[in-house]
Amino acid sequence: MIQDNLTKKQLDNNGLSQYAVFLPAISGFYATFIGKQRAEEYVDPARMPAGLTDMEQMNWLNSQKGLFPYKWSLYSAGHADLDLTRTNTSEDMLRNREKGSVLVGDSGGFQIAKGLWEGDWKANSGCPKAQAKREAVLKWLDNLADYGMGLDIPTWIVLRPDAMKATQISTHDEAVNATKFNMEYFINNRKGIENGGSRFLNVLQGANHTEAEDWYQIMKQYCDPVKYPGKHFDGWGMGGQNMCDVHLILKRLIALKYDGLLQQGKHDWMHFLGTSRLEWAVLLTAIQRAVRKYANPDFTISFDCASPFLATANGQVYYENVFPDNDKWSYRMSSSADNKKYSTDTRKYSVGTVADGIFPNFTESPISDLMTMKDICIYKPGDLNKNGKEGKTSWDSFSYALLMGHNVWMHIDAVQQANRLFDSNESRPGMMQWSQGDHAKFEDIVERIFAAPTRAESEDIIEGYSKYWMEIIGGRGFIGKKALNSRTVANNKDMFDLEVNFDKPKPTKKVKPTINNALFEE
Repeated sequence: MIQDNLTKKQLDNNGLSQYAVFLPAISGFYATFIGKQRAEEYVDPARMPAGLTDMEQMNWLNSQKGLFPYKWSLYSAGHADLDLTRTNTSEDMLRNREKGSVLVGDSGGFQIAKGLWEGDWKANSGCPKAQAKREAVLKWLDNLADYGMGLDIPTWIVLRPDAMKATQISTHDEAVNATKFNMEYFINNRKGIENGGSRFLNVLQGANHTEAEDWYQIMKQYCDPVKYPGKHFDGWGMGGQNMCDVHLILKRLIALKYDGLLQQGKHDWMHFLGTSRLEWAVLLTAIQRAVRKYANPDFTISFDCASPFLATANGQVYYENVFPDNDKWSYRMSSSADNKKYSTDTRKYSVGTVADGIFPNFTESPISDLMTMKDICIYKPGDLNKNGKEGKTSWDSFSYALLMGHNVWMHIDAVQQANRLFDSNESRPGMMQWSQGDHAKFEDIVERIFAAPTRAESEDIIEGYSKYWMEIIGGRGFIGKKALNSRTVANNKDMFDLEVNFDKPKPTKKVKPTINNALFEE
């Protein structure tokens, strides 16, 4: 087996420094195939494509057996089994991952804000249901993750009547105070790094600059090593407007630098929640490099999205990534082949889908390289599915798993290729250079911001380019300060699912599998 070692490819063209790290937000559906195969014959070996002899080949966290080793991922408490004392082989990919792999654990604040974790979440409510979940989340993060998110309650909860009813949080102040309560609980009850516990990230929320500043001023204390020696949070999680507005991000980083909250060995990690836009791979790398040079040499930026999994759940497959110079960069995907006529088709998947006009072209991944058309379109006419019925789709559940693995490789490869092209000056996205004023390059502006000798001078440079920040498309596909506000969060479902800016061709034959989307809930 020839591996495509994506961990090694995470270094820049000179092999000297690391790009900002993309974290696949692992679907529990996908993890089940890896974990259960360790304990039982969950997938019949005869069902696997020729060349796929061990399910561990689809596990990128396995450096020895994985087809494309990659040591970083994210998993959410929001859809995990939080009881680690109970055997659950479906989560063995995470629970018994390889030593040296890096897992960031999301805390499930999104589940609270959507009203999915019911209970009275107000500070000091004494609600047994909320407290049980609070304790379980902390124990799960402390024992499973390398970095865990603090349990924040996003303020946009107040725009969801169903969530307010389910959680008893009905005002902005109640959400803030409830988050403070959770943070203090985590600080007072965490195991501690010296005892083998997780490092924790202080999540910053806010639907606009004013809210974000207020939130920061209230929550920054929890990263203060003077106030909380040995217990303080160990880095930052960027949510709300903080994760998609460059103007606010740069202001916040300068504030962290001068507030003493970006210290080497104490605050080495910053994670951007749900950031999917391809151009942000190079934007965040540029910021990471500046912070390492002028503030903290061990500083790492990571970002995640679940798009490779959610795309597959909607029958979509990545077929190429495009990097046009001075233009928009994209992951391209389209509906895949789903026809029972392919159930005996031995053509290679990439060959058959292109020849039949399903994709205009196709970039091969280590997983798709093993697949034939019949490996995906497994059901023949008359075949019964696991429910004993003849369904419309030709796919079974393993078809989804195979294509998810392909999509994960495509997404990671896109992020790394974007950084390589940017570093070599072969291509750069249009938004990385100001189209007006002095036509400055983004990375040069960031360098100047962090190189400035005083806080005031850094902030002046940031404000001097306020019009440029408005041009930069946010991490979710929105523009500048319009990137995110509380109302779009509450009303725009796509904000938490798939990219909204894919370039989708119109294949000559468009099909979409019929699936149960609940299987892929993130």
